Amino acid sequence: MTPEPRPSKRAKYGLILASLLLSGFALIAWTQTWLTVELEAGAPTTTVAVDGAIAAPALAALALAGLALSAALAIAGLLFRILLGVLDILLGGCIALSAVLVLRAPVAASEAAVTDVTGIAGADSIAGLVSATSLTLWPAIALATGILLAIVGVGVVLTAKRWPSSPRKYSAVRLEPVDSDAMPDSVDSWDDLTRGDDPTR
Repeated sequence: MTPEPRPSKRAKYGLILASLLLSGFALIAWTQTWLTVELEAGAPTTTVAVDGAIAAPALAALALAGLALSAALAIAGLLFRILLGVLDILLGGCIALSAVLVLRAPVAASEAAVTDVTGIAGADSIAGLVSATSLTLWPAIALATGILLAIVGVGVVLTAKRWPSSPRKYSAVRLEPVDSDAMPDSVDSWDDLTRGDDPTR
């Protein structure tokens, strides 16, 4: 008979902390400048800075979902741990995909910012107006963050069975029927009280 694996607090809290930090880092990346766009002569301005909120607008929602997921992992049971681990993988993949789309098509990612500055809309018009783009490190950092978050999700799925169980205060409440014979009859107790007897004795 093989012994059961010992609960691993280190794996549990390490993975939860990693998920929190990576999700928070993705949220920070969303607020930073991802690329700079150079426009052709004659435009109202020659340079447009594009931050993550414009280049990857879904990143904030993904990062906030990751933070909530990390908090839920702390009290989840085995089945929900595995489901949350799978969701962590998906969130990490979506964060990485958001960064890849910016790295592959920086002009398309900057369309909203260019339109706000110039008033020109349309993919072809903006592509003709942009002369050059310069990426910062933040798209690559967001890509690495998404990949690492997906790896954390894999770690959660693989180690979920070895995590210590949640505290009893988070366990499900069980309702059990009460023996009716053990319950005092309220009518009889009232009658005893009117006769001067103490029904609590």
